[in-house]
Amino acid sequence: METQDNRLELSQAERSTLYRTDERIAIIGLGYVGLPLAAAFAAAHRHVIGIDIDARKVAQLNAGCSYIPDVPSQRVAAVVSAGCLQATTDYSALRDRDVIFICVPTPFDAMRAPDLSYVVAASEGIQPHLQRGQLVILQSTTYPGTTEEIVQPILERSGLKAGVDFDLAFSPERIDPGRTDWTVTNTPKVVGGITREATLRAAAVLGALGAPVHLVSSPRAAEMTKLLENIFRSVNIALVNELALLSERMGIDIWEVIRAASTKPFGFMPFTPGAGVGGHCIGVDPYYLSWKAREFDFYTKFIELAAEVNQSMPFHVVELAERALASVKVPMREAKILILGVAFKRDIDDPRNSPAERVIELLMRRGAQVKYHDPYVPRFRVGGDVFLRQPIELLSQPLTEALVREADCSIIVTGHRVVDYGFVVQHSRSVVDCVNATDGVQGDKRHVIRLGATPL
Repeated sequence: METQDNRLELSQAERSTLYRTDERIAIIGLGYVGLPLAAAFAAAHRHVIGIDIDARKVAQLNAGCSYIPDVPSQRVAAVVSAGCLQATTDYSALRDRDVIFICVPTPFDAMRAPDLSYVVAASEGIQPHLQRGQLVILQSTTYPGTTEEIVQPILERSGLKAGVDFDLAFSPERIDPGRTDWTVTNTPKVVGGITREATLRAAAVLGALGAPVHLVSSPRAAEMTKLLENIFRSVNIALVNELALLSERMGIDIWEVIRAASTKPFGFMPFTPGAGVGGHCIGVDPYYLSWKAREFDFYTKFIELAAEVNQSMPFHVVELAERALASVKVPMREAKILILGVAFKRDIDDPRNSPAERVIELLMRRGAQVKYHDPYVPRFRVGGDVFLRQPIELLSQPLTEALVREADCSIIVTGHRVVDYGFVVQHSRSVVDCVNATDGVQGDKRHVIRLGATPL
């Protein structure tokens, strides 16, 4: 395989050959990554076919409706009505496409091993319809080697050879749900192809969205880049979570310390503690590299220590809840508990791998009655695992005075800005604040326990 140099510029001839304004795009997987990408390419006047196994999503998109807050329905309606975006469940629509993106989930299983079943299924869906000259770009976050070891062999069952008959590259998604400052159109892209031509061609396609594109030497380098980004966050969150636990013992307010350290204009980046980590990246991706590293007789101690600390935080939250309940003289087995916020971060509707799931399971296992309020997540599934065998679907409750007053303890897991935490503090018997949401609340807060701030 040829090596590539990220400083390489496209020659004028390559620009005229590779940079086009008429590529026909296909995007497999129309979730939090695929739909923003599809809408962006459609807005750039490319004809986009979106493919998803969920017929409800397909119907919604074809009706001009979005199911993801980051992509407003009016934007979808505009590109659908302009004929730039269509959705289908039929992989045969790939036959007339120039570029195919794979944007499917990459979760882990119960033993924290990578689950590439969606990537495999998407690759197998492409294979019978793969055409000479097409470019396939994997965007799903995964371990180094997936593009070449998993996707490429499946696609080559078509009889076509990667790097000769079709091009193949990896470009990690960098979607952060809820952000409006950095989006799919201005966040820099990283691209690594199996050949120089594949890299340059993928860079030209992604460059049409308007963001800078950084070239790396291989798909493996691009895959590792995404993991480094997320492991960096995981390790630093674990560090501040551990310091939060220490601060409680020492009688120091970690939130005050973080604010003070953040005044340094260099050499410091603020991270905040909480009930754990969640989402599709930080809570999942480090395990992909840890799993792959063992193939090389290598053990990623930093990654696994960070995971250990972050996974311990829901258990600490339950300990704080027990302490709060003791202050109102209610045992856990008789307690009524209100969880505030189950999305994995504030102001979004995504509950995937939220630490709220483990907190609720641990509370229920100890006999507590649990209700929750989240204005963004109407339904939330817990259980079906070793922590709570019975799967349970909970419904978000309206945040009324009666709901707060009937709870023996209110636990703020995710601090959505639309929630009135002054109201919560005023009417709660006891509060556990995992995210410092009550910091600016005035009045009597002696019944509030703040993670990382309230002395043991």
